[in-house]
Amino acid sequence: MPDPESATGPIEQDPMSGSKTGRGAWGERMRALRNVPPVLRIVWESGPGTVLGVIGARGIASVLPLGLLAVSKRIVDGVVAAAAAHQGVPVALWWLVGLELALAVSGSLISRTVDYFEAVLADRYMRHVSVKVMEHAARLDLVTYEDPAFQDKLERARVQSTDRVGMIRSVGQMLQQGVTAVTLAIGVATFSPWLLVLLVACVVPVFLGESHFAFAGYALNYRQTPVRRQLDYLRVLGASRDSAKELKLFGLADFLTRRFVGLADGIHAQSIALARRRLGWGALLSMASTAGYYGAYAYVVYRAARGDISVGTLTFVAGAIAGASTNLQSFFSTVSGIADQALFASDLLEFFAIQPKVRSQPNARPAPRPIRTGFEFQDVSFRYLDGGRWVLDRLNLQIAAGERIALVGENGEGKTTIVKLLTRLYDPSRGRITLDGVDLREYDLADLHREIGVIFQDFVRYEMTAAENIGMGRVDALNDRAGLEAAARKSLAEPIVRGLPGGYDQLLGRRFDGGVDLSGGEWQRIALARAYLRDSQVLVLDEPTAALDARSEYEVFQRFAELTLGRTALLISHRFSTVRMCDRILVLAGGRIVEDGSHDALVQGGGRYAEMFELQASSYR
Repeated sequence: MPDPESATGPIEQDPMSGSKTGRGAWGERMRALRNVPPVLRIVWESGPGTVLGVIGARGIASVLPLGLLAVSKRIVDGVVAAAAAHQGVPVALWWLVGLELALAVSGSLISRTVDYFEAVLADRYMRHVSVKVMEHAARLDLVTYEDPAFQDKLERARVQSTDRVGMIRSVGQMLQQGVTAVTLAIGVATFSPWLLVLLVACVVPVFLGESHFAFAGYALNYRQTPVRRQLDYLRVLGASRDSAKELKLFGLADFLTRRFVGLADGIHAQSIALARRRLGWGALLSMASTAGYYGAYAYVVYRAARGDISVGTLTFVAGAIAGASTNLQSFFSTVSGIADQALFASDLLEFFAIQPKVRSQPNARPAPRPIRTGFEFQDVSFRYLDGGRWVLDRLNLQIAAGERIALVGENGEGKTTIVKLLTRLYDPSRGRITLDGVDLREYDLADLHREIGVIFQDFVRYEMTAAENIGMGRVDALNDRAGLEAAARKSLAEPIVRGLPGGYDQLLGRRFDGGVDLSGGEWQRIALARAYLRDSQVLVLDEPTAALDARSEYEVFQRFAELTLGRTALLISHRFSTVRMCDRILVLAGGRIVEDGSHDALVQGGGRYAEMFELQASSYR
């Protein structure tokens, strides 16, 4: 089992140490605050009226403490004066008590109003940012998803998209605490500016300590992301229907559990070590801050005992000192927390900053209708990562309009890559692909995709109704029951759907209550119906019958031959019995086409195709 720490990649310095790390450097901490305005813009987009409600309510709440102290001072001085004069309680004093009651009730109502607005804003923000993440993720290039570093970034973005609700609340708290601290500090300063200096001097070390450990926590969390992804994978693997059979038969449960525990214990040990240091230093700095507050408080008591100030003034200044100290500490702590949250927000903002390379150009052409000459690959080369091997190497290929082409070859020879280039899920690393003589990159991407129906071997099994599973092929036809049924008939999925308890309205899969699961072959026919529903000019089937038995495969391909007449079709299959109906068969090896011809011509040629066909045919003799 790999060492948990080494699994996170190289660590510049232990984030639990007192030294600064690359991610914890103060320069980066301050730069992280630049992430706050972009996040607040997203918050504003999610609900402008609600944001204004939060600001207004917190604004009122921020000045109430000073008002309460001022009224309390007047009440105390009035009581002392009335007692000294042996007079009854003056009417004005009762008005002051009533005013204090009104301010206290207002404070309670304002607090509840803030809670209401922030709850509404949190819901609006989570909905809004989750939609933004989904929409942006859908726009990114397919090749982006094949980069492990991007997977880490995407995972952090998914988590941070909703976890930033805390930062939104913290910004509101910071503004309220700041205004309250300033108003109370003015009250303290009018009595003695040096008391205010003392309070600030005691609070700043607490802020610096909290800030240091907050950013150290971010640095640790950032480095633990790859390990946490491993934990998520092991958690799913250890409790998944797909893996349950092998886990039982191969006795893997204990092995996977031990690996999970080892990784989890490593993360736990790192987190506990940081928490202990934070506890020790935090307690020490907090005691220093508390000593400063009571030093200021003792000075005011001394002045009152000497008769330099009235009892009301003592009440006012003592309350202002306590409130200013508390709000200053809270303010700095909140700023530290916001900076911490802002570092995490950088993951979300960096995700939004990623832009797709495969996209439509301005004023892009519509896809040709009908396709007249077809596709042409001109010296096309492709590799997934810079420095990686060339999956395709100067490939030249012509696919005429209405022609049915089969791609065969061993695994890893680039068959599926050709499909992804043809459908412009990828762009070539070198060379170009044309459609009717025009580079694919000049066509509108969405319009081009509307003319292509594709079913991949690793098709998606949507945990939705049977009708919706078919309708995913063309979402604008979801309510066209006749069209859905016609697509099901074409793919021979209709008997499967008719046999379901709920027919086309039956929920498929086991994720949700009431769902019915299908066999692999049944799912495959549903997926084929999805491709047929598009009624597109180009039909691409990548191993479309891998899960079907021999009879079902024969029936499907009899239908395939009928339904592709007059269409451009591209078929990938390892079963040579299914490719012989195509007009041409292309054999790939080493990223190039090494043989091209009909089934009969290639068998008679005695080359690579003939050899592979003979090997497969011999197993049936």
